[in-house]
Amino acid sequence: MYLQKISLVNFKNIETETFSFQKKINCFVGNNGVGKTNVLDAIYYLSFAKSYFNSVAGQNIKHGEDFFMIEGDYLLHDRVEKVVCSLKRGQKKLLKRNGKVYEKFSDHIGQLPLVIISPADRDLIVEGSETRRKFIDGVISQQDKQYLTNLLSYNKVLQQRNALLKFFAANRTFDALNLKVYDEQLIHYGTLIHQKRTVFLEQFVPIFNAKHTIISGANEEVNLKYKSQLHKHSFEDLLSLNLEKDRVLQFSSSGVHKDDLSFEIGEYPIKKFGSQGQQKSYLIALKLAQFEFIKQQVNVTPILLLDDIFDKLDEHRVAQIIELVNKDEFGQIFITDTHADRTENVIKQSNKEYQIFKL
Repeated sequence: MYLQKISLVNFKNIETETFSFQKKINCFVGNNGVGKTNVLDAIYYLSFAKSYFNSVAGQNIKHGEDFFMIEGDYLLHDRVEKVVCSLKRGQKKLLKRNGKVYEKFSDHIGQLPLVIISPADRDLIVEGSETRRKFIDGVISQQDKQYLTNLLSYNKVLQQRNALLKFFAANRTFDALNLKVYDEQLIHYGTLIHQKRTVFLEQFVPIFNAKHTIISGANEEVNLKYKSQLHKHSFEDLLSLNLEKDRVLQFSSSGVHKDDLSFEIGEYPIKKFGSQGQQKSYLIALKLAQFEFIKQQVNVTPILLLDDIFDKLDEHRVAQIIELVNKDEFGQIFITDTHADRTENVIKQSNKEYQIFKL
């Protein structure tokens, strides 16, 4: 699979632009603020119907305009697939594939597999557990529709249970039978989600360790651990044990919505004890493992977006990444960098066909 062409209208700072791409390496170079990352985000949009960097869809419309449109032509399984995503102010976002409108965006997830590596990934280290759960869910959902369905159902029931707990508190009442209806659904979906996450991490961690060993030159010992309340208790027991606490707090304090990942260097949190270079190497290994895992599961080579990844890495680590990318296991790659000469010197070493766009 590869993206042949993309057309942008009123997307972020881009008024109108069309790019035709090489099958292998495509680079966008230029000063900060010219729109390099915005082009990558548009490519991301076509896979996920949302921005990687801005969750408020309307803020992706160019200032002073009423709409944006992104159109991409892909070659997938020897046929051209046209995907269009558009948004008009005050209206619902539209996503079309070959002229047919998607009723649910979730039906599109995984159709055009993609992995992005960006400075924004540092949020995985510095932000709260929700960010790391979204990472797990994003990887699994790209290749498992049922998991995504269960996750959406779980979150919906969780909201309903929390609303009921607030109702009980506001009206100084309690109905155990009514609460049990939601508990049974949470237990069903939550147990399935925990099982799937457990199996995923068992498969994912060895891939991650292998990628990190290559990038770091085997000089650093790292760990990636799955933390969940369901490791020690069944979901049913958790809800029972925390019922009084939930009634006081007026929300559900236990479940898979509290799961987390522990990122460690040696035996210590990489957030506190890792240098910027070590943290970046960790995140790149994490994302390259995501790429490898998705490729194994769906048997389609994902598109890889590398946003400003050469920054804050020493020459050795850059060389190791290029050596990794140079292998035939990778398909189409998009790179952004502020240094045109650095980018060209690096990608020349890959011996792959490439194209440089100077913005």
